[in-house]
Amino acid sequence: MDIESFFEEMPFADLLGVEVTEAADGHAEGRLEMREELSWNADQLMAHGGVTFTLADTVGGAALVSQVDQPVPTIDMRIDYLDAGTGDLYAEADVVRCGGDVGTVDVDVFAAEDDTLIADARGVYKTG
Repeated sequence: MDIESFFEEMPFADLLGVEVTEAADGHAEGRLEMREELSWNADQLMAHGGVTFTLADTVGGAALVSQVDQPVPTIDMRIDYLDAGTGDLYAEADVVRCGGDVGTVDVDVFAAEDDTLIADARGVYKTG
């Protein structure tokens, strides 16, 4: 499976501008360029929580896809928002467990400008 093509052709991630930049051996990285239409605040550029969540979910899925070589629908994801994302964002994900039925991935989302951790998440995906 061509991981890069799979995620480039994902309509919702494409709409938001999520880009998977690396996916191999249970690790993935991705980025998102912040734009006005992705902000929850009309007066200041601040990433809507759904935008941050989508970045985490997409990059988390990519980490697991790099191990199982097939699409992995999300079963559950828990996210803690730790700071406001006021500019471009990037995420890093690592597979914690890859089983026959489900896999678990930890994801951190950072502000690209200064590497501030703005969210951490744990995703559970269907592998079988």
